Amino acid sequence: MQITDSGILSHGQPATSRAVLTFPTVTALADGSLLATCRTGSSKDSDDETIEFSRSVDGGRAWSQPWKPFENPILDGARGSLRVCYLTELSPGHLLAAAMWIDRATYPGKALFNEETEGCLPMSILLADSHDSGASWSPWRVIAMPADIGPPSLTNPILKLGDGSLAMSIETNKQYYDTSPWMQKVVFFHSNDQGQTWGEPVVAGEDPSGRLFNWDLRCDVAPDGRVATFAWTYDSLAARYLNIHRRLSLDHGHTWRDAENLDIADQAARPAMLADGRVLLAFVDRFGSRAIRARLAARIDAPFDPASEVILYRHDDMHDDAAGLTKRTVEAGLEPARWGVASSHEDDSTGELLGEMSLWTFGLPYAETLPAGEVLVVYYAGTEEVMDIHWARIVP
Repeated sequence: MQITDSGILSHGQPATSRAVLTFPTVTALADGSLLATCRTGSSKDSDDETIEFSRSVDGGRAWSQPWKPFENPILDGARGSLRVCYLTELSPGHLLAAAMWIDRATYPGKALFNEETEGCLPMSILLADSHDSGASWSPWRVIAMPADIGPPSLTNPILKLGDGSLAMSIETNKQYYDTSPWMQKVVFFHSNDQGQTWGEPVVAGEDPSGRLFNWDLRCDVAPDGRVATFAWTYDSLAARYLNIHRRLSLDHGHTWRDAENLDIADQAARPAMLADGRVLLAFVDRFGSRAIRARLAARIDAPFDPASEVILYRHDDMHDDAAGLTKRTVEAGLEPARWGVASSHEDDSTGELLGEMSLWTFGLPYAETLPAGEVLVVYYAGTEEVMDIHWARIVP
């Protein structure tokens, strides 16, 4: 593979409500344009966060000025913030936006994650439709969730499946002050009416013992209809991030094969599926090479070839010093391990590790296949005070 071009999609503005740009996505539309989304805020976890869009009409080389298509909605009288927004083009010009909304009123001033209980703020999943390629949008509709889901996390766009249905991937969380053990899992909901109604949840990733967590599940559909998920796998007992694990479904996400260790650390991007069946997977290796890298597999169930690897971003000591991470990681004794990477002291809780995510100043790559067969990857990078959205074009 080869990186042929790169640049910055959007610059953060220091000391403003859009200083920190994260959660980038990019979607190739039928009209030939690219529509990108990202989360803006004064910090990585702030109640002034919202969603911005940018558009490119030249394949991602130049981008429009960002605009905010949505006001942060008030749900059941509660003020909240939009954390992330994923787009799926259901048919030419018809886009489905899936967003995660965070309730900022029930526990005012509290961080997203409760380090003591491992719970999180109340959240909701919202959907909206556009029939003009994202120029205008319908009102948000709230997707009802079963009680045992808890506050739902959204980490992937709605999937268009080979049988014509849609799938929505949702991760479970605990309520903010819930002190019971966190039995984390990921479920798929299916829709047969273009996202208007959704069926019962189907488990797509779970450790019945509660020890292993499947975080930030990234998913996509191969040209032959098989579905793949890539999990940021975490061992809650050992307090270690494990290698990325892949699961495959041959029946549109209704049943799943056993998880496969890919021997790649540690957090996967949303993959790019190429027309010939190859798969490009970008991933974040925070504790080893401290870089964002990408590899290619010959098909959805094949190994990712180390010889194909390219490096999209490398985090240097200067960035660490700016973010205050170098001294911290050295003192914490972070070192590589075969199945993952120690993320903190052995006695650190999962909640403390979740709280420390606000310190990371690069990550969350997202890949999209372009019409000519190239792949565009977007990600965030910067310092604790200012983070930008970057892009890189790859020829597989």
